[in-house]
Amino acid sequence: PLLLILLQISSSCLWLGRGEVVTSFESSCPQFFFRETPPNDALEPENPAWICQRYENQYYFATLYDRSRRIPVYSAYLYQPGPGKRPKTWLVEPQLMGLSYPKTMEKEWTLLNYFNVTLEQLGKSQAVLRDYKNLTGLNRGHLNPSGHHPDSISRLATFSLTNIVPQDEKLNGGAWNNYEQQIMMRRTQSCNTTYIVVGAVPGNNYIAKGRVNKPSHIWSSACCEVDNNHRKSWAVIAENDKNEVHMLTLGELEEVLTQLYGRDQVYLFDSDCPRE
Repeated sequence: PLLLILLQISSSCLWLGRGEVVTSFESSCPQFFFRETPPNDALEPENPAWICQRYENQYYFATLYDRSRRIPVYSAYLYQPGPGKRPKTWLVEPQLMGLSYPKTMEKEWTLLNYFNVTLEQLGKSQAVLRDYKNLTGLNRGHLNPSGHHPDSISRLATFSLTNIVPQDEKLNGGAWNNYEQQIMMRRTQSCNTTYIVVGAVPGNNYIAKGRVNKPSHIWSSACCEVDNNHRKSWAVIAENDKNEVHMLTLGELEEVLTQLYGRDQVYLFDSDCPRE
């Protein structure tokens, strides 16, 4: 029996490493978090999915997804900007329907046509393309932006609807874009490795007939390793109906999120990342 138990354990470990929707980031795609430490569970929604965002056999970032509100809670990635075009294809996450589905992001069309899936099945635990049709004053806002990635495949991986929230269009094209492009470039100049966790606070409003939550705030936090002995951090938050971004320390953002979520104290990074 012992051998059998060991075999079961080892096969389940193998399975975990390949899965797309996983049981924890620590065991499946820890490389996107500083010191391999994801945020604590103070942000966890009632109906969570841990997604190691996988495309063409490689993991590109990690997303904690809220299946009920159909938006990401946060996405975590390494900041490695490179030149290149913005993709036009949108992808969905098959494994939110069940682990028997493909372990890699797919186009909605592929799933409907080749895997005998209905749009109802697909849309049960995630947003689908039609949820984002005919938006007024809102965009499909990336949490993890394609421009922070070095090549065409890693940029395409960010075009998953599991990495998208309904974002105020002026904010998305204005102050938030300025933060993502200009301020990040300046802030990261001395950084060897920069870990980012970017997220959305659920709001009281919905789009798509109540299917997809419109976040009240969008936030981003960075932990930068300058060298083995020096680290720095910073953070921003924006209300999702105003074109302004507020610069904060990491500690301040964690306090604000603790208030907004109203649960336990929020910790976004391992304690080795400075809070000041």
